[in-house]
Amino acid sequence: MSSDDNTVRQDARVIGLVGIAHGTSHFYHLILAALIPWLKPAFNLSYTELGMLMTVFFVISGAGQAMAGFVVDRVGARAVLFFGMAMLGVSALVLSGAGSYGALLAGAVLAGVGNSIFHPADYTLLNQRVSRPRLAHGFSVHGISGNIGWAAAPLFLTSIAAVQGWRSALLWAALIPFSVLFVLWLNRHALRPDPIVRHAGAVEQGGTLAFLRLPSVWMCFAFFLLTAVALGGIQSFASISLQSLYGISRELATSSYTAYMLASAGGMLLGGFLGAGAQKHDRTVALAFAAAALLALVLAAGAGPAWMALPLMGLIGFCSGIAGPSRDLMIRAAAPKGATGRVYGVVYSGLDSGLAIGPLLFGAAMDAGHPSWVFAGIAFFQALAIATAVGVGGSTRSAQLRTA
Repeated sequence: MSSDDNTVRQDARVIGLVGIAHGTSHFYHLILAALIPWLKPAFNLSYTELGMLMTVFFVISGAGQAMAGFVVDRVGARAVLFFGMAMLGVSALVLSGAGSYGALLAGAVLAGVGNSIFHPADYTLLNQRVSRPRLAHGFSVHGISGNIGWAAAPLFLTSIAAVQGWRSALLWAALIPFSVLFVLWLNRHALRPDPIVRHAGAVEQGGTLAFLRLPSVWMCFAFFLLTAVALGGIQSFASISLQSLYGISRELATSSYTAYMLASAGGMLLGGFLGAGAQKHDRTVALAFAAAALLALVLAAGAGPAWMALPLMGLIGFCSGIAGPSRDLMIRAAAPKGATGRVYGVVYSGLDSGLAIGPLLFGAAMDAGHPSWVFAGIAFFQALAIATAVGVGGSTRSAQLRTA
């Protein structure tokens, strides 16, 4: 077998392992949201109290993600990935045995801690263990696996809860990260981290926190914050808004969200090929989000026939998905040498921050009786994200020219 064949097999192995881990992380994003119909009467909770459980999860995950990046650069991504996977399993066990709202909050905290490590650990492993020609495809699979996790969680949890109850659903959910952890451990050699070394570059000479002075890092953070606010609106209120705007059934509105998720996965697959063949990744991101924002405005107008809700949601998802791999390559280019984990940790904490903010903003729009504001707001935040992407690309190219 040729060395190139070995490289392809090794790349595929790492991409698959990291993808499975990332899918598990996204599955746990919805572990509480999917069980709201059971948790609400079981604990006599208000929707505000239930929403707080999700907010706690994402706040802890966002804060922890920034710190996890430093740990990844210090001890290596593999050990941190194993820890996060184990914490997800423990959180489901705690939630399954919860007897009070406080115990549910404790489980949400543990789940947030577990979730916090995945982006800095995943992307560090992909950057270290996947060859450059296939890195864009690795990022593509990483994004697709996350979407699969989002899509699988409600189906898995509600199906079991309807038959065996919510506690059993959480116990079954606990088996997923523990099983994945066992698979990762069996393949631990493939996930071996690069040796921890000190780089003599300007960023390292400035200290561990010197990368925080780079404008591109904070523009990347802003990009994720803005796109996640839009995503939070889609996940939480797109279906309800479509019912109000177009008078469609709950089933069709839910199918429209499913179309968004599936089309987003397809867009990521195409985006992997586009990202592999491009240099100016910010331009791909800008064009994709510009198209998605325009389509969201069309939905916000509420003027078309009801049948167009599903294909338009699918197109929004497809355009957003195309941007995914180029987005990750854009961040890779912006990360200084030796600070990959830290940069991804800080940048991706913007994702959790946006997912915590989005439902609150768009929920207020729905409470005010303005369902069209949901899609108008989604378009607005996607348009703002375009400016940050262009800023990241310009800043990165300027830095490369100065060091050339």
